[in-house]
Parts: sequence; C-alpha cells; structure tokens
Amino acid sequence: MSVAVDTVGRPPQEPAAPVTGRRGWGVRAIGLLAAIVVLLAAMLASLALGARSIPPHEVWHALWHDATTVPERLVREGRVPRTLLGLLVGAALGVAGALMQALTRNPLADPGLLGVNAGAATAVVIAMATLGLTTPSEYVWFAFLGAAVVSLVVYALGAGGGSGASPVRLALAGVAVTAALTAFIAAMVLLKPQVFEQFRYWEVGALSGRDVSLVRQMAWFIVPGLVLAVLLTRSLNVLALGDDTGRALGARPGRIRALSLLAITALSGAATAAAGPIAFVGLTVPHVARAITGPDQRWIVPYSAVLGAALLLTADVIGRLIDPPGEVQVAVVTAFIGAPFFIALVSRRRIAQL
Repeated sequence: MSVAVDTVGRPPQEPAAPVTGRRGWGVRAIGLLAAIVVLLAAMLASLALGARSIPPHEVWHALWHDATTVPERLVREGRVPRTLLGLLVGAALGVAGALMQALTRNPLADPGLLGVNAGAATAVVIAMATLGLTTPSEYVWFAFLGAAVVSLVVYALGAGGGSGASPVRLALAGVAVTAALTAFIAAMVLLKPQVFEQFRYWEVGALSGRDVSLVRQMAWFIVPGLVLAVLLTRSLNVLALGDDTGRALGARPGRIRALSLLAITALSGAATAAAGPIAFVGLTVPHVARAITGPDQRWIVPYSAVLGAALLLTADVIGRLIDPPGEVQVAVVTAFIGAPFFIALVSRRRIAQL
C-alpha cells in the first residue's frame, strides 16, 4: 500500500494540536490568586484566634496604632511575630520541598533528605551542651551553621568520585549522614539529661516564643532563598529532561544542582533553625501544587510558597484551638495532617516520576 509523501519525500505531518497555553496560564493564575486569598484568611485567623479570641476590628486597630490594651499588646507582641514567622517558615519549607523533589527526581523527598534537619539539630545540641545556650535567639545561628555545613558535606559526598552529584548519590549521602548525626544526637541527650530538657522543646517544632528580631534575622536568608528558587525554575524544567538533553539545550547540570542545594540550605536551614524541624510541609505541599499546575516548576515554586505558608499558619491556629488555654505545637499538627497524605501517597501502586 502506498503512502502519500510531501515534496521532500517525508510523510505528511499530523495536524497541529490546538494551543491551550493561554487557557492553562489563566487557570493557574486564578488558582494562585485563590491560594493567596486562603493565605490571607489564615493570617487573619492567626492574628485573631487563640486561647483568647480578638475581634477583627481590634486586630486592625492594634496593627496600625499604639497598643494600649491587653488584647492589642497580645496581637502586637505575641501574634504578629508568630504569624510573620509562620509565613516565612511555611513558604521556605514548601519551596525547599519542591526544589528537593525536582533536584532528586524523587516524589517522596523533603528537605530532611539532604541532612539539613539533622545538621541543624546536631549544632543545637552541641551549643546547648558546651555553651549552655537556652533561647532561640542564642542558638539559631548554630542551627543554621550546622544545616549549612552538613549540606556542603552531603554535596561533597554526592559529587565524589568524579561522576558528579547525581540525584541518587545526593539522596544516599543525605540518608547516610542523617543516620550518623541522629545517633550522635541520641548519645548527647542521653549523656546530658539537662540538654535533653532544653533540646526537646526546639526539636518538637513550634512558632511560639519567638520575637520580631528572630523574624528579621531569618528573613535575610529566607527571602534571598525564595528569589533564587524562582530564578532556578526554568533551569529545573530543562534539567527534568535529563542531563544529556539539558546540556544539549545549554544547561549546566552541575551548576544547577549546586545553586539548588544552596537555595535548599538557605530555606530549610533558616526555617529549621527558627522553628525547629517541622515535617510533612515540604513533602505534601509540592504534590498539591503539582496536582494543580502540572510539572512546570515556574508555577510549582510560587504555589508551594503560598500553600506552604497557608498550611503552616492553619496548623498553628488549629493547635491553639484544640485545648485552650494550652496549645499543641505546630509540628504535631502538621504531622497529623501530613501523615495520612504520606500513607496514601506511598500506598499507590505507581508513584509518578519527576
């Protein structure tokens, strides 16, 4: 049977598929605006709700005028720093998780996979045991330094042997370093019971008890980390096609991975240093974002920032309302929210590859 050919001897081309990019862009933009509205509602709830609920008009007055009453001081001195910290930490963890999953091509990856949480925890334990530090503003810099050092060690191990820092090598190096540091932390808290009493409050993960100065300190790391993550989105899209294809398109896989690791360290290191290790935000949020936007990192990263902040603030509000006047720390609530999602994810017969 003969086949029709065109003037240069090739089979005729199939009709072009209809262009849907604009429609896709519009749907994603509307979804992002809706997520921002949810975030604003979570911020308002964080300022107004707790062991003592405060009417919205009093919250508004406290934000723009001098605090003269007890509720206004509660808003200005307690809930504003807590809300701002939740905003930064949630956005940082969500974006760090998105970068981790794109970098390692592992849908179950989160910032802890590269040893960031373990490095921060190790530095905090050492600072408490040797220097007697007890407050977040004192040991936050040690936590960030520990996260940065361990990230560099993991990258060096993953890039060893001259074959480059492949996703598998980075993941294996992170798991090995995390296991070693976890054993060291357990030994330290067993040998020094007084350290355990101080360390367990930081380890559980909380937004309470932090002040505005800590928020300012961490913003110097988180904001540049978010900007760097946005700038890397196009390169990560190219890298998803494979190293060889990426090089053919002009990308430099080694440089992209190094810059991605720098952004992950700045984001998750600062977030962990300020609020302690908070699980599941970096794991669950990118999956929700990807379900809405598809695999395009240019949309996944901003969605992850907004949804991560909204999730953490909502979890913090829920923790305050469960058992007033006491409260459940935010990391416990995020675990209750994220654990069922994680179980459902790993129970699927086939997990989509990134």
